[in-house]
Amino acid sequence: MEIKHPVQLNDRIHLIDGFDLGLAERTGTYVINEEHLTLVESGPSPSVQHVKKGLEALGFSLDQVKYIIVTHVHLDHAGGAGLLLQDCPNATVVVHKKGARHLADPTRLIAGAKMVYGEKFSNLFEPIVPIPEDRLLAKDEGDLLKISPTCTLQFLDTPGHAKHHFSIYDPISNGIFTGDTVGIRYDQLVRDGIDLFLPSTSPNQFDPQAMQQAIDRLLAMNLTSIYYGHYGMTKNPNNALKQVAEWLKIFMDEAQAVVDEKKGADELADRLFDLVRNHLREMDVKDNHEVYEIIKLDMQVSAFGMIDYLSK
Repeated sequence: MEIKHPVQLNDRIHLIDGFDLGLAERTGTYVINEEHLTLVESGPSPSVQHVKKGLEALGFSLDQVKYIIVTHVHLDHAGGAGLLLQDCPNATVVVHKKGARHLADPTRLIAGAKMVYGEKFSNLFEPIVPIPEDRLLAKDEGDLLKISPTCTLQFLDTPGHAKHHFSIYDPISNGIFTGDTVGIRYDQLVRDGIDLFLPSTSPNQFDPQAMQQAIDRLLAMNLTSIYYGHYGMTKNPNNALKQVAEWLKIFMDEAQAVVDEKKGADELADRLFDLVRNHLREMDVKDNHEVYEIIKLDMQVSAFGMIDYLSK
């Protein structure tokens, strides 16, 4: 098993790489070191071994974990929460009020993911362990969670990617954990000096208007940092938010054109991939760059979501 030491983002927050889909820098778990040790995102079940090793590397024991917050219940963010909880005897899972029932009974989540991932589902996500209702804490717009005398997290209802999605504002860093609602950050490109932020428009609750409203809301907050589910932190949030808004419009225009031509998600995924690749070519990114493995996958899932939205 690959071991990678957690990355320190500031004096309180570390990022553990969960090697989701077997890929580095794809999906991460944030560790907030406060009086009540708090994790943001469990990742899928195969990532739990990495989360445990990361906590150990940071000097924390599993019985110190007090809260496991999931931004939304998609399996790449929350699928491992039940498995991780089994080894965290003092922890509670914090989830959007619209997502809590799906963690207690993940039947529909599993069925939905099987439709998208097919025969790859088992390797990517199993086991999905139901969470006892007495270990779930549901939060909604404006709700608070005090994790130390000096730090109270605040929850913002931020649909667009999913209706069961909130973002978590951390007042000490003036930062926000955004899951997927304001896009994906491609950490693989950062070492080349390139910041790329693309929207994540996966099925089946994608709503471009709600996504744009979330982007606008975060822009108005004058944040210092954004912590992404995929992947890592930016210290230039306004640039990131404006960029993802531009791409959202480009994506939707392309999706509408594909629908008007009576073509499907595969065609849209190919077109989106070409648009992004041409953009990166202008910045001298080689066509064999490792980032394209992830971008290709993201364009396929995002294309499904946009076609699904426009067909409704």
